[in-house]
Amino acid sequence: MNWQGKTVGYAITGSHCTFEEVMPVISRFVAEGANVIPIISNSVLTTDTRFGTAQNWQKQLKDITGNDIISTIVEAEPLGPSKLLDVLVIAPCTGNTTSKLANAMTDSPVLMAAKAQMRNQRPLVLAISTNDGLGLNAANIAKLLVAKYLYFVPFGQDDPVKKPNSLVAKMELIPEACWSALEGKQLQPMIVERSSQS
Repeated sequence: MNWQGKTVGYAITGSHCTFEEVMPVISRFVAEGANVIPIISNSVLTTDTRFGTAQNWQKQLKDITGNDIISTIVEAEPLGPSKLLDVLVIAPCTGNTTSKLANAMTDSPVLMAAKAQMRNQRPLVLAISTNDGLGLNAANIAKLLVAKYLYFVPFGQDDPVKKPNSLVAKMELIPEACWSALEGKQLQPMIVERSSQS
Protein backbone atom coordinates (compact mmCIF):
# COMPACT_ATOMS: atom_id res chain seq x y z
CA MET A 1 0.00 0.00 0.00
CA ASN A 2 1.23 3.44 -0.91
CA TRP A 3 -0.36 6.10 1.28
CA GLN A 4 1.57 8.91 -0.38
CA GLY A 5 -0.75 11.85 -0.97
CA LYS A 6 -3.51 10.45 1.26
CA THR A 7 -4.77 12.12 4.43
CA VAL A 8 -5.86 9.71 7.13
CA GLY A 9 -7.90 10.85 10.10
CA TYR A 10 -6.93 8.71 13.07
CA ALA A 11 -9.41 9.01 15.94
CA ILE A 12 -8.83 7.44 19.35
CA THR A 13 -11.47 6.82 22.01
CA GLY A 14 -11.16 5.63 25.59
CA SER A 15 -10.25 1.96 25.37
CA HIS A 16 -7.03 2.88 27.19
CA CYS A 17 -5.70 -0.68 27.35
CA THR A 18 -5.51 -0.68 23.53
CA PHE A 19 -3.47 2.50 23.03
CA GLU A 20 -0.10 0.74 23.09
CA GLU A 21 -1.35 -1.60 20.37
CA VAL A 22 -2.45 1.17 17.99
CA MET A 23 0.55 3.51 18.21
CA PRO A 24 2.65 1.28 15.88
CA VAL A 25 -0.25 1.31 13.41
CA ILE A 26 -0.20 5.10 13.32
CA SER A 27 3.58 4.96 12.79
CA ARG A 28 3.03 2.56 9.89
CA PHE A 29 0.63 4.95 8.17
CA VAL A 30 3.20 7.74 8.48
CA ALA A 31 6.06 5.51 7.30
CA GLU A 32 4.04 4.56 4.21
CA GLY A 33 3.51 8.20 3.27
CA ALA A 34 0.18 9.20 4.82
CA ASN A 35 -0.52 12.56 6.37
CA VAL A 36 -2.17 11.51 9.64
CA ILE A 37 -4.49 13.89 11.48
CA PRO A 38 -4.95 12.77 15.11
CA ILE A 39 -8.36 13.19 16.74
CA ILE A 40 -9.13 12.29 20.34
CA SER A 41 -12.18 11.93 22.53
CA ASN A 42 -12.70 13.77 25.79
CA SER A 43 -11.64 10.67 27.71
CA VAL A 44 -8.31 10.50 25.91
CA LEU A 45 -7.81 14.23 26.46
CA THR A 46 -8.31 14.16 30.22
CA THR A 47 -8.00 10.68 31.72
CA ASP A 48 -4.86 9.22 33.32
CA THR A 49 -4.95 5.44 33.79
CA ARG A 50 -2.61 2.61 34.74
CA PHE A 51 -1.86 2.36 31.01
CA GLY A 52 -0.39 5.87 30.87
CA THR A 53 -1.18 9.53 31.32
CA ALA A 54 -3.29 11.59 28.96
CA GLN A 55 -0.36 13.94 28.44
CA ASN A 56 1.98 11.10 27.50
CA TRP A 57 -0.40 9.62 24.92
CA GLN A 58 -1.02 13.03 23.39
CA LYS A 59 2.72 13.66 23.16
CA GLN A 60 3.19 10.35 21.37
CA LEU A 61 0.44 11.22 18.89
CA LYS A 62 1.97 14.59 18.09
CA ASP A 63 5.49 13.15 17.82
CA ILE A 64 4.42 10.34 15.49
CA THR A 65 2.15 12.36 13.21
CA GLY A 66 3.82 15.77 13.32
CA ASN A 67 0.34 17.31 13.44
CA ASP A 68 -1.66 19.09 16.11
CA ILE A 69 -4.37 17.03 17.77
CA ILE A 70 -8.03 17.78 17.16
CA SER A 71 -9.51 17.62 20.65
CA THR A 72 -12.68 19.74 20.54
CA ILE A 73 -15.93 19.65 18.61
CA VAL A 74 -15.17 23.14 17.28
CA GLU A 75 -11.83 21.94 15.87
CA ALA A 76 -13.44 18.87 14.30
CA GLU A 77 -16.36 20.63 12.60
CA PRO A 78 -14.33 22.08 9.66
CA LEU A 79 -13.41 18.52 8.59
CA GLY A 80 -16.79 18.48 6.84
CA PRO A 81 -16.58 21.57 4.65
CA SER A 82 -12.84 21.13 3.99
CA LYS A 83 -13.21 17.47 2.91
CA LEU A 84 -9.72 17.02 4.32
CA LEU A 85 -9.81 13.32 5.11
CA ASP A 86 -9.61 10.61 2.47
CA VAL A 87 -10.44 8.03 5.15
CA LEU A 88 -11.23 8.28 8.86
CA VAL A 89 -10.57 5.41 11.25
CA ILE A 90 -11.73 5.25 14.86
CA ALA A 91 -9.35 2.88 16.60
CA PRO A 92 -9.97 1.86 19.27
CA CYS A 93 -13.70 2.52 18.99
CA THR A 94 -15.38 1.96 22.35
CA GLY A 95 -18.87 0.64 22.98
CA ASN A 96 -19.85 4.12 24.11
CA THR A 97 -18.74 5.67 20.81
CA THR A 98 -20.30 2.82 18.83
CA SER A 99 -23.61 3.35 20.61
CA LYS A 100 -23.63 7.10 20.04
CA LEU A 101 -22.61 6.79 16.39
CA ALA A 102 -25.39 4.25 15.75
CA ASN A 103 -27.90 6.62 17.30
CA ALA A 104 -26.74 9.81 15.53
CA MET A 105 -25.31 11.51 18.62
CA THR A 106 -22.53 14.06 18.16
CA ASP A 107 -21.12 15.06 21.53
CA SER A 108 -17.38 14.57 21.08
CA PRO A 109 -14.64 15.58 18.62
CA VAL A 110 -14.46 11.99 17.34
CA LEU A 111 -18.20 11.79 16.68
CA MET A 112 -18.17 15.19 14.98
CA ALA A 113 -15.35 13.99 12.72
CA ALA A 114 -17.32 10.81 11.95
CA LYS A 115 -20.43 12.83 11.11
CA ALA A 116 -18.38 15.09 8.84
CA GLN A 117 -16.83 12.11 7.06
CA MET A 118 -20.18 10.45 6.43
CA ARG A 119 -21.66 13.77 5.28
CA ASN A 120 -18.93 13.83 2.64
CA GLN A 121 -19.75 10.25 1.61
CA ARG A 122 -16.20 9.20 2.39
CA PRO A 123 -15.13 6.03 4.18
CA LEU A 124 -15.33 5.69 7.95
CA VAL A 125 -13.61 2.64 9.44
CA LEU A 126 -14.29 1.31 12.94
CA ALA A 127 -11.92 -0.84 15.00
CA ILE A 128 -14.20 -1.83 17.83
CA SER A 129 -13.04 -2.57 21.36
CA THR A 130 -15.99 -3.15 23.65
CA ASN A 131 -16.87 -5.44 26.53
CA ASP A 132 -20.52 -5.59 25.47
CA GLY A 133 -20.23 -6.15 21.72
CA LEU A 134 -22.29 -9.33 22.05
CA GLY A 135 -24.46 -7.77 24.75
CA LEU A 136 -26.48 -4.57 24.58
CA ASN A 137 -24.12 -3.07 22.01
CA ALA A 138 -24.80 -5.88 19.53
CA ALA A 139 -27.83 -3.96 18.26
CA ASN A 140 -25.71 -0.85 17.65
CA ILE A 141 -23.02 -2.80 15.80
CA ALA A 142 -25.75 -4.37 13.65
CA LYS A 143 -27.09 -0.91 12.74
CA LEU A 144 -23.61 0.23 11.72
CA LEU A 145 -22.91 -2.90 9.69
CA VAL A 146 -25.51 -1.82 7.14
CA ALA A 147 -24.67 1.90 7.12
CA LYS A 148 -23.31 3.43 3.91
CA TYR A 149 -19.65 4.45 3.78
CA LEU A 150 -18.95 2.60 7.04
CA TYR A 151 -16.55 -0.33 7.31
CA PHE A 152 -15.11 -2.49 10.08
CA VAL A 153 -11.64 -3.68 10.92
CA PRO A 154 -12.02 -7.47 11.26
CA PHE A 155 -12.94 -8.36 14.83
CA GLY A 156 -13.61 -11.28 17.13
CA GLN A 157 -13.99 -12.37 20.73
CA ASP A 158 -10.81 -11.60 22.65
CA ASP A 159 -11.65 -13.62 25.80
CA PRO A 160 -14.73 -15.78 25.31
CA VAL A 161 -14.33 -17.55 28.66
CA LYS A 162 -13.89 -14.63 31.06
CA LYS A 163 -15.56 -11.92 28.90
CA PRO A 164 -18.01 -13.71 26.58
CA ASN A 165 -19.61 -10.48 25.31
CA SER A 166 -16.32 -8.73 24.51
CA LEU A 167 -15.32 -7.96 20.92
CA VAL A 168 -12.00 -6.46 19.81
CA ALA A 169 -10.70 -5.68 16.33
CA LYS A 170 -7.40 -7.01 15.04
CA MET A 171 -5.64 -3.67 15.22
CA GLU A 172 -2.78 -4.78 12.98
CA LEU A 173 -5.29 -4.97 10.10
CA ILE A 174 -6.28 -1.30 10.35
CA PRO A 175 -4.24 -0.14 7.30
CA GLU A 176 -5.57 -2.99 5.16
CA ALA A 177 -9.15 -2.29 6.25
CA CYS A 178 -8.73 1.41 5.44
CA TRP A 179 -7.26 0.63 2.02
CA SER A 180 -10.19 -1.66 1.21
CA ALA A 181 -12.60 1.04 2.41
CA LEU A 182 -11.05 3.53 0.00
CA GLU A 183 -11.95 1.03 -2.73
CA GLY A 184 -15.50 0.76 -1.38
CA LYS A 185 -14.97 -2.75 -0.02
CA GLN A 186 -15.23 -4.37 3.39
CA LEU A 187 -12.04 -6.26 4.26
CA GLN A 188 -12.88 -9.94 4.55
CA PRO A 189 -13.32 -12.04 6.52
CA MET A 190 -14.84 -9.49 8.86
CA ILE A 191 -15.38 -11.87 11.80
CA VAL A 192 -12.08 -13.52 12.68
CA GLU A 193 -10.43 -15.56 15.39
CA ARG A 194 -9.20 -12.99 17.90
CA SER A 195 -8.63 -15.08 21.04
CA SER A 196 -5.48 -17.05 21.74
CA GLN A 197 -7.60 -19.52 23.67
CA SER A 198 -8.80 -22.76 22.15
